[in-house]
Amino acid sequence: MTAEFIGQAASLKKLQELLARVARSNSTLLITGESGTGKERVARMLHDMSPRHGHPFIPVNCGAIPEGLIESELFGHEKGSFTGALSQRPGRFELAEGGTLFLDEIGELPLSLQVKLLRVLQERTYERVGSAIQRKADIRILAATHRNLEQMVSTGQFREDLFYRISVIPVEIPPLRQRTEDIPLLVDYFVSRWVKEERGEPVRFSLPVMDIFRRYPWPGNIRELENLVERFLVLKSGEMVHPEDLPEKFSQVAPFIDEPIDDPSVLPEDFKGGILPPVSSGGDMASAFGEIISSTVEHIDLSNMLAEIERDLIRKALERFGGNKTKASEFLGMNRTTLIEKLKRLRPGIPQDFSETDG
Repeated sequence: MTAEFIGQAASLKKLQELLARVARSNSTLLITGESGTGKERVARMLHDMSPRHGHPFIPVNCGAIPEGLIESELFGHEKGSFTGALSQRPGRFELAEGGTLFLDEIGELPLSLQVKLLRVLQERTYERVGSAIQRKADIRILAATHRNLEQMVSTGQFREDLFYRISVIPVEIPPLRQRTEDIPLLVDYFVSRWVKEERGEPVRFSLPVMDIFRRYPWPGNIRELENLVERFLVLKSGEMVHPEDLPEKFSQVAPFIDEPIDDPSVLPEDFKGGILPPVSSGGDMASAFGEIISSTVEHIDLSNMLAEIERDLIRKALERFGGNKTKASEFLGMNRTTLIEKLKRLRPGIPQDFSETDG
């Protein structure tokens, strides 16, 4: 695999397993998912993993081309075939020969073009506009949409025969709100990528901000998260992002952690899901941090350090009580539901059997 998803969610791993199985086939796939989930990225991954990876990958946004031009864009045209056709031009099918043609937002394709596309899929031939010469189409077609094609079929907006022809193998991409445990990994990935591109200094996000991110519904999915991180790389370059820095739409989401913890030795009294002194430590937290600060370490990442302490305490509490969440939450001084929410966020650092235990 030349590219992989960023994340560890079970739904994402299941998707990767499916792609690995179908990549080498020549079957037509229908990739579905909300806007911003990465449908073109999935299509490119399939192409890169396929035997056609040495040939072109040609994307076409069916919703971005005017209806009067889309036939010419797809199949090409001969000189003089219509007003403005001043020269012969190959279409996307021809450009993708030997490779993969990705038809994004196929639900926007006019019914008249749906008929012609069905013919190409069935007969593997097509003609340029203004030509009677049939051309062979040695390509793999991948389609994608954020619309409900089955509902469009029932209302006559999409051909039923084409729907069944393109959805030989359906691939559904989960929205970001269903894989919130991957948000910290995605944030780190975007920051690291842009820093390597010298587009700004590293920006950090406080624990309350990350908690808000986990609870926000992300209607724009990964694209929305990526754009937000890029914004802060410009506006808060080299600084820490706090809840008050977030756009207005995030103000409706209250984090479990209400305030940033600037002094780890003094925690808010109302912070019930808090970070306690390490279970295995003989001293208090202030002493532990004092040793670090007085050492030769050049700098520390307080947010990451606090997150690691929290993860370690939860893991040790679960180990102590055999994975029983009720007893562990009582020991840690937090509600059981709060512990479950934290397990979802901290799952990569906690044994799988503990994170799924119902006790």
